[in-house]
Amino acid sequence: MLDSAMAALASLADPSLLLMLLIGVVAGLVMGLIPGLGGTGAVAILLPITFGMEPPQALALLIGALAVVHTSDTVSAVLLGAPGSASASVTMLDGYSMAKKGQAARALSLAFLSSMAGGIIGAVGLTLAIPLARPLVLSFASPELFMLTVLGVALAAVLSRGNIIKGVTAGLLGLLLGMVGTSPTTAEERFTFGSLFLGDGLSLVAVALGIFGLAEIASRASQRRGQQDNVTLGGGWFSGIREWLAHWTQVIRGALIGIWAGVLPGVGATAGTWLAYGQAVATAKDKRNFGKGDPRGIVGPESANNSVEAGDLIPTLLFGIPGGVPSAMLLGMLLTYGIQPGPSIISDHLDLMYLIVWSFAIASVLGALFCFLSVRGLAKLTKVPFAVLAAGLVAIMLLGAFQEGGQIGDLWVMLILGAFGWLLKSTGVPRAPFLIGFVLAIPLERYYFLTDSLYNGIEWMARPGVLVFLAILVLPILWSLYKWIRARRKVNADDGHRDEQPEDIESPLKNSAWSLGLAVLIVVVFGAALVTSGTFSPEARLVPQLVSITGLIISGILLSQEIADRLKTRHSKIGWTADTGFAFRTFTWMLGFLAITAVSGYMIGVLLFVPAFLLIVARARMKTTLIYSAVLYLFLLALPSLLPIELPQGLVSNFI
Repeated sequence: MLDSAMAALASLADPSLLLMLLIGVVAGLVMGLIPGLGGTGAVAILLPITFGMEPPQALALLIGALAVVHTSDTVSAVLLGAPGSASASVTMLDGYSMAKKGQAARALSLAFLSSMAGGIIGAVGLTLAIPLARPLVLSFASPELFMLTVLGVALAAVLSRGNIIKGVTAGLLGLLLGMVGTSPTTAEERFTFGSLFLGDGLSLVAVALGIFGLAEIASRASQRRGQQDNVTLGGGWFSGIREWLAHWTQVIRGALIGIWAGVLPGVGATAGTWLAYGQAVATAKDKRNFGKGDPRGIVGPESANNSVEAGDLIPTLLFGIPGGVPSAMLLGMLLTYGIQPGPSIISDHLDLMYLIVWSFAIASVLGALFCFLSVRGLAKLTKVPFAVLAAGLVAIMLLGAFQEGGQIGDLWVMLILGAFGWLLKSTGVPRAPFLIGFVLAIPLERYYFLTDSLYNGIEWMARPGVLVFLAILVLPILWSLYKWIRARRKVNADDGHRDEQPEDIESPLKNSAWSLGLAVLIVVVFGAALVTSGTFSPEARLVPQLVSITGLIISGILLSQEIADRLKTRHSKIGWTADTGFAFRTFTWMLGFLAITAVSGYMIGVLLFVPAFLLIVARARMKTTLIYSAVLYLFLLALPSLLPIELPQGLVSNFI
């Protein structure tokens, strides 16, 4: 194993690997500043660039971005009081308080160093996990691997914030969507309805960019104003470094908490940073300064949010269970290269695992260094209105979704799922289980088919490893059900009046007609899938029918909840708000862009869409519009000569 680790380190001397790592770091730092994108947006946008690369270069690019997104999202949280991600809101409590006192540099130095240390400690944790878990992973057979895939989807759904029924429903929908295409057991086409395009299944990049990328743009494109610059950096860089050294125990505790939060599917960076903040408060003798500029309130959470991403890689690589959306996309990339996480990656690709470890550690150091050197420029980017950024992001996302399959159909899939993702977010349905279910659908079916072929009946469920995984699966479900029943009883005791929770603020259409309509739509989808799967061969319909039946039961419960809530709620929420209307108009603009691209080609679409969107939607100045559009157009025009990128061609180009 030491030989593999040293060989991986030596491979980083390759200029192409170092270049990909640097590009990933820079992209991750920029994406970390854009609200709502973070690691998901960074990996989704960079993933298409990896097609055609060798696995080491692709991994260096993606890991470089993933390792630093939580380093830069602190900049806007400290300087502007507007966090770049949900996890950075914890740092904002004490960081922004420091900044208002003229100590922004002190707060940022604490944050950058803590993020760097958290990334390094997370990489060490991943390194230690490899030899410790190797004997266990190599002992797994198909029953254990099947249960692990079930565990990955279920835990992501159960541990997601909000209603457990909604989380499980989202996970089952993702599984069902992942089964569109050719069956891995019989090579039979399923849910394609005679379409050659659907025969190969749906593109991971298109699904991820739709559910998260376009949905997030539609939710935030109404923000036409940038953040106002309320504070200045000031001095205090070296005093922050000295304080950071004095609180080294908080750094280690926060990083360890982050690793644990990353290992648990569905927990993620937000919960990990709050846990780290909570332990910092609980272990402090003097708690009076927390929330008012206490350095311990920065050190603990910032150490945790970077180590979460490293911890997330432990179950992803060793067991094939992605703990979050970025790691799910990373898992999808590995599968496209024929690299199977679990026993296969340990026995055949150990050098790649150590390359990931080294890349994560080096990227964490580079990310902190770049932030120290470029914090003033990064701060200016946070003041750009999101509507202005949205024009370029839509163009880049459409280009990215085209790269995997090279078909315009992928762009239509992305747009449709973007609208669906916006609906999920707006009605309080977690989207992470959906994407994790989509990625794990084929491995789950393959492992179940092998298990069913090798064992008689359900005797495989008596295997010790399977029983352990069943216990791990059942206990969180029972605990979540207990909390849900207790919450429902409290709601009934309050005559149906609920206290406003943070997730309600994030879900403006929750408990509205939209929420009820979504529940009806999901029931119809599972019912149609059950009927359609009846036409498949016995082997091909086994898992789809199981998913469809389970989905019908769970979505039926969800529908009954929605009906009961509508009957009990005296004053229903307004289903159509200003933000809802703006989201629909944004999707209409995206639809127009895609229609122009399909007919006339991508570059003509960019030439027409970007300036029009900037002038009409973002209400940008003419000078800004011209410069922005020209720079973006020239960049996209030169991109195919710099990277293995193909530009979508329209029907007109095909006829010429």
